[in-house]
Amino acid sequence: MKSLLRKGLVPMMFCFQFLFAQDPNFENLRADFLKGYAKLDITYINISYVQNMQAIQGAESIREQELFFRDLQNRLKHVDLKKMDEYQKLDYDILIYETALNLERLALEKKWKGSDELDDSKSVYHIENGKEWYAYLLKKWVDISISPKEMFQFGLLEIEKVKAQMKRLQQASGLSETDFYSGLDDEKFFIERASGVQAEFEKIKSNIGDIAVNLFPYINDIPEVHIARGTNPSLAHAPAYYANNTFYFNFFDEPFNRRQLGWFFAHEAIPGHHYQSSVNRVVKRTEIQDLFWYAGFVEGWGAYVEHLGDVLGVYETIYDEYGKWEWDLIRSVRVSLDVGLNYYGWSDEEAMTFWKKHITDKDDIGVREINRMKRWPAQVISYKYGAKVFLGLLENAKKDPDFDYKTFHEKLLKHGDIPISVLEKRLDKGAN
Repeated sequence: MKSLLRKGLVPMMFCFQFLFAQDPNFENLRADFLKGYAKLDITYINISYVQNMQAIQGAESIREQELFFRDLQNRLKHVDLKKMDEYQKLDYDILIYETALNLERLALEKKWKGSDELDDSKSVYHIENGKEWYAYLLKKWVDISISPKEMFQFGLLEIEKVKAQMKRLQQASGLSETDFYSGLDDEKFFIERASGVQAEFEKIKSNIGDIAVNLFPYINDIPEVHIARGTNPSLAHAPAYYANNTFYFNFFDEPFNRRQLGWFFAHEAIPGHHYQSSVNRVVKRTEIQDLFWYAGFVEGWGAYVEHLGDVLGVYETIYDEYGKWEWDLIRSVRVSLDVGLNYYGWSDEEAMTFWKKHITDKDDIGVREINRMKRWPAQVISYKYGAKVFLGLLENAKKDPDFDYKTFHEKLLKHGDIPISVLEKRLDKGAN
């Protein structure tokens, strides 16, 4: 108590009715958490690290938050796990996860002295305790179980795996490397009119709809996804994107690459983001779940379903599949690049050298992506690592002679998006 008095924490004890209690009843803890968490008014994480740093609250708020999460951590240790139902166990796991994340954030915020020189043209490595901040952001954006050094090596391994897949398809074409790669610029791969792009996506939508119903649960419970031409030039760098039940394709000054049709629709629409976000509104979710959003699951899911292009019928030719690997190589390079820039302190020149080592004739994309990774540290890794987890779970599930995709996906999606390490733990234990 004397130490608390010295730190000025005693007055805040009375903000929370449950401080230092050891009640084994989880329902009491859950109710107290929801009430107390709302009072804290914690700022939701921004994609921009500069905005996150600018949103750090004052010392009193930080002390109040720390007291709240320390007490929550203590109470969680005394909960009777044997008396929990399925949804209570999930909430318990999420509270364990979020408590650890928040305490790591608060430890960094306590050391933050503030700066008027925040500049997102420089990576987070360059701010005070930048490496520690990046390690935290990596956990926040991807999963609490990972580390920068682990992700750097993961990126290198993925680069080689993707290159091997691209080589496989080149050899399957029967063409020499020179003829295959020069042929990728043939006019047959490009659509010159927006109406033609619309027609191709409508066709894919119809074909996927007929197949996906046998591979994914809840298909008939989600709203129809619409297809429209994008009109926002600031989003022109991406071939397509999803928002508000609509799949938008971008068609501005250049023809549309046919190799980006199938995998992009799968990623953004069905069974990707439109489907997964809609499932969140179909399945039963708790109040605690709805407080949080997990990019490792959401972006990982979009990248995962691209790997099902064969069973979805969107990879009719080797070139359709090759288009997916073309972009997956960029994603793989970004993993190691993100760590290099934000944890190892690479310069733009070092980053560009790494880019050119693995990707040719796309320097303009490289410059854009390097700037993105400096502004938005860790976010790009969510795609690749999330997909890795889902693919690992799929591989393991296929060992069961009674495996079927629909049952497997129902297990993955039963609770909507949750931390991917929590998902792994539940499936490994055979949780429903």
